[in-house]
Amino acid sequence: VQLQASGGGLVQAGGSLRLSCAASGRTFSSYVMGWFRQAPGKEREFVAAISGSGRSTYYADSVKGRFTISRDNAKSTVWMQMNSLKPEDTAVYYCAADGSLSSVDYYSKGKYAYWGQGTLVTVSS
Repeated sequence: VQLQASGGGLVQAGGSLRLSCAASGRTFSSYVMGWFRQAPGKEREFVAAISGSGRSTYYADSVKGRFTISRDNAKSTVWMQMNSLKPEDTAVYYCAADGSLSSVDYYSKGKYAYWGQGTLVTVSS
């Protein structure tokens, strides 16, 4: 699976951005998709994940209520709508995929087999 993330940019605090992650391959619906982020000097952290069917979603507490993850399996694409952005959301955002995760592993970056190249989100105060 190859992943291509896009949609990052510079936005003022309180603004919105929509990240996209396009996947190659014909079995997209069998993959759990996740978004992680890495701020300068910090470890990569979990942001959100969505099950293969799209029926189950998971969020880090820091983004719950502000970010929404969604997917369209026909388009092999996952999105993350980010609203009410804060300066602390500034990071490189990565999409990730794996075909055999149980829900307890969705939060673990080490469990994902495939990663996109990252897209930079900068939120100014």
